[in-house]
Amino acid sequence: MKEDRKMTSRERVLAAANHKPVDMMPIDFGACGASGINVLAYNQLKKHLGLDLGPTKIYDVNQQLALPDIEVIDRFGGDALELTQGFEVNGVVNENWQNWELKDGSTCLVPVTFNPVMNEKGEWELKDGNLTLSRMPADGWYFDQVHIRYKDITSIEELDKIVMPSISDAQISFLKAKAKSMFETTDKAISFAFSGSILERSFHCFGHERFFMDLATDPEFVHAWHKKLSENHLSNLKRVIDAIGEYIQIIIFGDDLGTQNAPLISPNMYREMIKPYHKLQYRYVRDNYPDIKVFLHSCGAIFDLIPDLIDAGVEILNPVQISCVGMEAQKLKREFGKDLTFWGGGANMQHTVVYDSLKGIKDEVRHLIEVFHKDSGYIFNQVHNIQANISPEKIIAIYDTALAFRKEH
Repeated sequence: MKEDRKMTSRERVLAAANHKPVDMMPIDFGACGASGINVLAYNQLKKHLGLDLGPTKIYDVNQQLALPDIEVIDRFGGDALELTQGFEVNGVVNENWQNWELKDGSTCLVPVTFNPVMNEKGEWELKDGNLTLSRMPADGWYFDQVHIRYKDITSIEELDKIVMPSISDAQISFLKAKAKSMFETTDKAISFAFSGSILERSFHCFGHERFFMDLATDPEFVHAWHKKLSENHLSNLKRVIDAIGEYIQIIIFGDDLGTQNAPLISPNMYREMIKPYHKLQYRYVRDNYPDIKVFLHSCGAIFDLIPDLIDAGVEILNPVQISCVGMEAQKLKREFGKDLTFWGGGANMQHTVVYDSLKGIKDEVRHLIEVFHKDSGYIFNQVHNIQANISPEKIIAIYDTALAFRKEH
């Protein structure tokens, strides 16, 4: 499907999301926390390209994700930007910046509210007073959650006493001004990462083992929690989307539902315990803001859940983890290509990009693009984030293959 006239980036992404002809395949380079690039890999990439753009900002400290410079986004054909790369991610406010030294000795900028403390084992810890919230192991690259907030809560009466977080008026004002500025000063498609997680958020709050048991043995407790959680999500969603809805084209929800080999829970359990609370949020957007596309980030082997996700209101699926069981590109496109736009799936980051040659990477990227881009409904990106150990040459091989393809088509 080819559109003859030259499109703006925003038009290109929306056309693909609506399964309409595009002038060229849209590309995402680092536009969200599930399609980004680790700061170490990004610093090496800038150096390799000979770009002196000043110190890199980290906007997601847990994942150590770089905030890509617009010059780099344009170099790799990026058609999208994420709004929340300007304010708050994982509780850290990205307004003012300070220097921080990375593990390879290079420097970057981190928010002034990011103040990790190194313990006696050489581990960085993010703390709230004496409470350790997350930790980067001495030989690790990311901050892992260590504090389980509600692990001791076991009754519905205790759930009722929990005060749920609300987006502040200051956040709303900032996001509205930022969204308006991005909309008016760029032609990029603009996404907003809301999350709205149900299952994943529950794991974080109660612990994985505990909550898996609750799903099976205490459905009344789980439903009470999910009702409280989803109502809070919906309240925040209404406030923020009412403020920025005229400027954004994509709203990003996230809920990891799969392992490498299968869904985390059965389709029946998903339908009973999770789907109603997903649907509450996704359908609110679909019913009230039909021009904004519902994007779901869900890792893993989720093939068996996709029909229910579509029914719940999902329009765009990411990261399209093709290395998982049942997630083969041809199969996904054949079964769900008419109902879903695939955002990702363009480079196998678990195997090919890590272990294969540059030629092997290019050949596979080309093949995956030919599968997913057919009849539109595709935004190119690798599977999830570019990790710290990926060389500049491999990153360039991925994206220059995509750029070459879209010039030819």
